[in-house]
Amino acid sequence: MHTTRTGAKYIADYFKQREVTHVFFMDAILRRALIEMEDVGITRVLAHSEAAAAYMADGYARVSGRPGICMAQSVGAANLAAGLQDAYLHRSPVLAITGRKPPGYRNRHAYQEIDHAPLYQPVTKFHADVEDPAELRLMLDQAFRAMTSGAPRPAHLDLTGLQGELVETADINDTLDIDPRYNKVPAFRPPASADDIHHMAEMFAASCRPMLVAGAGAMHSKAARAIAEFAERYSIPVATSTGGHGCLPTDHPLHVGIVGNYSSPPANYLLDRADLVIFVGSEVSDQTTMDWTIPGLEVPKIQIDIDPAEAGRNYPAIYAVAADPRDTIEALQKAMADQQRYTSWADEVRSAVSQWQKAADELADSQAVPIGAQALCKAVGDALPDNAILVGDTGFSAIWSGNAIALRGAGQTYLRAAGSLGWAFPAALGAQCAAPERPVICFTGDGALYYHIAELETARRRNLPVVVVVNNNSAFGQALGNVRRLLGERDGNIDEMIRFGPTNFADVAQAFGVDAIRVERPGDLANAIGKAIAMRRPVLVDAVTDMESKVPEPWRRTR
Repeated sequence: MHTTRTGAKYIADYFKQREVTHVFFMDAILRRALIEMEDVGITRVLAHSEAAAAYMADGYARVSGRPGICMAQSVGAANLAAGLQDAYLHRSPVLAITGRKPPGYRNRHAYQEIDHAPLYQPVTKFHADVEDPAELRLMLDQAFRAMTSGAPRPAHLDLTGLQGELVETADINDTLDIDPRYNKVPAFRPPASADDIHHMAEMFAASCRPMLVAGAGAMHSKAARAIAEFAERYSIPVATSTGGHGCLPTDHPLHVGIVGNYSSPPANYLLDRADLVIFVGSEVSDQTTMDWTIPGLEVPKIQIDIDPAEAGRNYPAIYAVAADPRDTIEALQKAMADQQRYTSWADEVRSAVSQWQKAADELADSQAVPIGAQALCKAVGDALPDNAILVGDTGFSAIWSGNAIALRGAGQTYLRAAGSLGWAFPAALGAQCAAPERPVICFTGDGALYYHIAELETARRRNLPVVVVVNNNSAFGQALGNVRRLLGERDGNIDEMIRFGPTNFADVAQAFGVDAIRVERPGDLANAIGKAIAMRRPVLVDAVTDMESKVPEPWRRTR
């Protein structure tokens, strides 16, 4: 039934119908709608920067499986767009809403006014101007369809009025009848054809050393259980991209680890040994394949992806299956009922991974001061509850969290920045909003924390019980080796390029009113991290670590 509402009331009611529980914003945008949202039970989370609001919405979307909402006024539109890069790269459904001055002000050097469309074009799947309030329903529907169907990605709506007020104050006569399928990801699960299933089963039958590589798309499809059952049924090893990490527990006998540039040494070697590689929900990027050298061009490959446009983009000879990853793996398992197990191959993989893990454990047991990053990661992994969400930043934080922090439970979740340094802390706050009952642990470096350290105030104000573990080595650790190699034997001041601090982040956190624990010795890590998680309020653990800690070197082809 059509009912007349103000635009502000319509936006609030529409979001409620879409099962939105939180919105993340920088003032001043849609103030009237934000007032209406309180009345329908939507929590408004004020951030300290537009990028942080976008990262919070991204973390919320990845954990909830529903679109996250972030908003900013016209002058903040460029900053908000920059914050969508990670969501776009990871295929996360985030709706960005901005205000824009009405047409009569455009192209006249109006105060704080630039064209927003070019800013959002590279980081969204759908963008639209809402100049006529009567278009609001149509554009909201299209944004949710775009975000949740096919490969999920962000959308952007530019509302007329600096703060969107010309849409808010208009009367809108429309229904709130929505299609609930677009409230979550995936909205649809397109099936693989019978011919595709049959052909994949034949490719398996012809192989001796198959390996699955699960990507972010597998996680969006909620395919982890199906992949585990399939792998266990036929003894097929499972590797992941960084976005697919956590698909199998790290102590699972078929777990290979992350492959590509951020891998542990045995993972790439074992992937190179495979004679059939099945990419499940992976974009098969340079990051996952060491610049498309592992697996080699000669190796048979399958790519299962919900987006038909992705299949064959990076390996032209790949066998492409445009279908939902979870349902495809389930159908393939049924079709391969008579397939023999790959037991000897699985044993070879398990032996190689175990040998590397044994050597890594010896480093993790070190009591050296400053603390080694390996020891810090071991303490985090040992402390993680069975239902924890671990949020890792990019760079060394991604390599450490992906290779050295144990994920031992199927109920644990791993989120990782797709490339924007500083993403993890705001994203962890968004993840906590999406899952208030679950422990959220953010693993970040000091270089990343500086980006959005002001969000400590947000954590305290909203009482979001995120535990922030800071690998505080007073440097950009990932840059250290590269700069030294470039410098060679030449004299130079490396410190000017990569060093900062030292900063006592425990003191900083306490100044924001956040509990904090500073740790300078490895033997104190377990107690500090365990205590922080048990407190169930915002806590920062400031671990003073060794800048010289070396991450695992990925194996590369030499031929």
